[in-house]
Amino acid sequence: KIMDMALRIGAPVIGLNDSGGARIQEGVDSLAGYADVFQRNVDASGVVPQISLVMGPCAGGAVYSPAMTDFLFMVEQSSYMFVTGPDVVRTVTKEEVSKEDLGGTSVHTVKSGVAHGAYANDVAALRAMRKLLDYLPSSNEKSTLPSKPTEDSPLRSCDALKYLVPDDPNTPYDMKHVISSIVDNHDFFEILPNYASNI
Repeated sequence: KIMDMALRIGAPVIGLNDSGGARIQEGVDSLAGYADVFQRNVDASGVVPQISLVMGPCAGGAVYSPAMTDFLFMVEQSSYMFVTGPDVVRTVTKEEVSKEDLGGTSVHTVKSGVAHGAYANDVAALRAMRKLLDYLPSSNEKSTLPSKPTEDSPLRSCDALKYLVPDDPNTPYDMKHVISSIVDNHDFFEILPNYASNI
């Protein structure tokens, strides 16, 4: 109902996730419930922003919906995402694996790219989510585009650009310096800062 209402009024959907997944005892009924949520994720895609914060362990079906949202943040040392946990892996494959190695923040912010940021604690993750919301429209309606007054003139020249990009195309440089030099008030929100760092 919440996702339906968000679509109807054009509001972002924010999920705070900490779940062990479906109970096997509930069987097909619980899977049908997940399917309904997944369908709403699809329906909301491109209509309203969907942001998930994984703030504790999430396993099974409880992981799929956050992974389908537009943005996903995790909390270091307390949030994990995996289809099935270390106990099942040990039982089935006899392999010992920790929660962190199976689905911790480094797995999803550095290797898989499923999570867009990792934060030291719940408060830092919530603050990052709020900052991200400042950059996003509430919906795909043009009237919801965020617009903020700024003292930073659009006509401002940026002399630093003469020196930030080297003449030699084979010389690496930090693109973050270029971006922060040209955006309003030198303020931007980086998505996936630890993913594909070789690019």
